[in-house]
Amino acid sequence: MAFRNRRAASLPAKLSRSWLLVNASKPEDFAPALASEADSVIFDMEAAVPDDKKDEARDSVVEALSTGMTAWVRVNGIDTDFWAKDLAALSKTPGLRGVMLAMTEKPEQVTYTAMRLQAGTPVLALVESAVGIENATAIASAPGTFRLAFGVNDFRKDTGVSGDPLALAYARGKLVVASRVGKLPGAIDGPPAPGAGAEEVLAESAITASMGMTGKLALSRTQVDEINLGLSPSADELHWAHDMLDAHAAGASVGDGSYLPRLARAQKIADLADSYGLWNA
Repeated sequence: MAFRNRRAASLPAKLSRSWLLVNASKPEDFAPALASEADSVIFDMEAAVPDDKKDEARDSVVEALSTGMTAWVRVNGIDTDFWAKDLAALSKTPGLRGVMLAMTEKPEQVTYTAMRLQAGTPVLALVESAVGIENATAIASAPGTFRLAFGVNDFRKDTGVSGDPLALAYARGKLVVASRVGKLPGAIDGPPAPGAGAEEVLAESAITASMGMTGKLALSRTQVDEINLGLSPSADELHWAHDMLDAHAAGASVGDGSYLPRLARAQKIADLADSYGLWNA
């Protein structure tokens, strides 16, 4: 049985816009999540699962990833009693695409995590504290780090800042700049609220995009379409890129110093649109 959405399965994780978190203690939700339009799916063994259910949830994830499913997995933080057990169990599963490391605060935490998995398994560092934000550049440059993600709710709890975009701009900016310095794909923003409607998700995704982040976590399948839309090239951008590339192909001359940067941007938009299935839509 093919569990994974075929379009999403073919998309490289470095381009994933929507990252859907699925409660690992609810294996009945695994298949619907994998069949959804989420670019990447994460079985969450950390925040979604109480301590007395961790072992059972881990067993469910291992079973799923050993019987045909493929997904990312959020593992417990390195300072917990569950981290080593999580990695020991996951290291043997053929369907593991990568892990999200909760509460990442130091670069060596990513490296130690990667060392306990099969060689080449990517680690998505979830930064959720003031210490993690200040160490973001070092974390982004650590061996094993694939992308950075922002744990907004825990960061707010740690620092006391509000959910206002201005209050969170410094932390988001740090992750964006650190990702660039570390030569990583774009940073992943935190999720909308569980009950957020389509307009709210689109508005939050616009903030995510304006900060230079290229992915966003999701807590519900109902949020995925709006996140994908909000983090994709817009209709105006596609039209502009079409015109720019067509004019260049027809022999347009370089008029000023901005021409080549604009051409490169048009090509980037075209490449993204092609990857997301939008270019000829």
